[in-house]
Amino acid sequence: MSELSTNLLPEWGVDLKQKLHWELGPEVSASKVSAKRREALSRGLVDHFRCSPDALDFVLGGRLSSDEGYFQFGPNTTCYGRSCRGTRKHGPEYLLCDILDDVVLDGAKVNLPFDPNEIVSNLRMERYANACENGFDSLLKKIYYFLRPLTNRSLRKRVQHFHARNWRDRVFPRWPVDTTVENIFETLLSLSLQAKGVDRIPFIWFWPGSARSCVTMTHDVETKAGRDFCANLMDMDDSFGIKASFQIIPEQRYAVPSELIKMIRDRGFDVGIHDLNHDGRLFHNKQEFLRRAAIINRYAHEYAAKGFRSGVLYRKPDWYNSFDFSFDMSIPNVAHLDPQRGGCCTVMPYFIGNILELPVTTTQDYTLVHVMNERSIDLWKNQIDLILEKNGLASFIVHPDYVIEQETEFVYETLLSYLRDLRADNHLWFALPREIDNWWRSRSQMRVERYQGAWRIVGDGAERATLAYAKNVNGKLVYEVVEPTNHL
Repeated sequence: MSELSTNLLPEWGVDLKQKLHWELGPEVSASKVSAKRREALSRGLVDHFRCSPDALDFVLGGRLSSDEGYFQFGPNTTCYGRSCRGTRKHGPEYLLCDILDDVVLDGAKVNLPFDPNEIVSNLRMERYANACENGFDSLLKKIYYFLRPLTNRSLRKRVQHFHARNWRDRVFPRWPVDTTVENIFETLLSLSLQAKGVDRIPFIWFWPGSARSCVTMTHDVETKAGRDFCANLMDMDDSFGIKASFQIIPEQRYAVPSELIKMIRDRGFDVGIHDLNHDGRLFHNKQEFLRRAAIINRYAHEYAAKGFRSGVLYRKPDWYNSFDFSFDMSIPNVAHLDPQRGGCCTVMPYFIGNILELPVTTTQDYTLVHVMNERSIDLWKNQIDLILEKNGLASFIVHPDYVIEQETEFVYETLLSYLRDLRADNHLWFALPREIDNWWRSRSQMRVERYQGAWRIVGDGAERATLAYAKNVNGKLVYEVVEPTNHL
């Protein structure tokens, strides 16, 4: 996020006003500051929809609170950060104030009681979870991973069940899929439509070729047995017409022959890096992380891998700038059942600096079968439905290490069959993670513009993009997708 969009403090304009006064003179300073404020407030929404900035006009409606906390922005939309009304420091399970009614439409302007960039960033970067981090839980995690090599799967499952014992009591992020970020953006765009007095706003559709949503499959290879089963798993995927990315652990767990990497790629699958040695200690301290990150980067170049996933989905996204990867796949949408709790509350890709995050939006196979003791795909089907409602990314983690087991193999084949049928009945884009990364980066550089009385998309790769419109229908934001025409 730019300096302007992160410095919207109660006194945020003072230094900028003074700087503009020195450089441009007093007669233009105030208007320049006002324009920069509005540009900063709308930047996240513009990046999400790739709509014209001229369609938006947000202003901050007052002084932001000094403390961060929870509030609501409409039903089922829990936010964390600062607001003009104030926040509740207690957790989201308490009754929260709803500040949607504090929004004021002033002509074409929308006066907001919070900075949407700050709130969305707090969700995507899981800053709400960091604020509530329990030091005792952190200590237990360190002890567990120190003793983990001495344990068997049965004992580990007991520890995991104990850790997840009260997960159903957690109200935020919202289980089984949280779309708070999408809810915020949709509400803001709906308010902009009302303020501007227009019936629709053009934007660049989220996926290429007007696809409704995107599906991606990934396989984290954690053991030698899993490595040796990769060819069988590719056969299984291929029988249902699905390609996947295999995340390889480069050290200690098993040898990684060059023939394995070549076989995966020759068959149309892809390779990513899965941690360094999967010992759960990658992010324990910054110095050790930097040492390991340098080694991980060397393996990324050796394997020509563009994507990364950390072991056990441990993560500190603020440290990602030390990686040479193009994209990461380590942040869950909802992490109630994961060792590191939190969740990014979105089903769409988003940038963390120069790295694109592809969030994990469905429950892992191990969690489903061994923690939740489920043997059906009903949860996955429910999650897919919720993701498709927001036209999002349905991303899966299925381990070859567990698909070896007959009961897990049956569950996975049932999922593959369901996805195949879903693909036939819906306009979905099944893509490898690197293909999603390429598309989202191209889309982020495109824009919509008016040309000879019509809207068009311009920029490299625009021939794959689709023009869409956001409209208010009975108070609800709906999308109209049109076939690509007149693109540059």
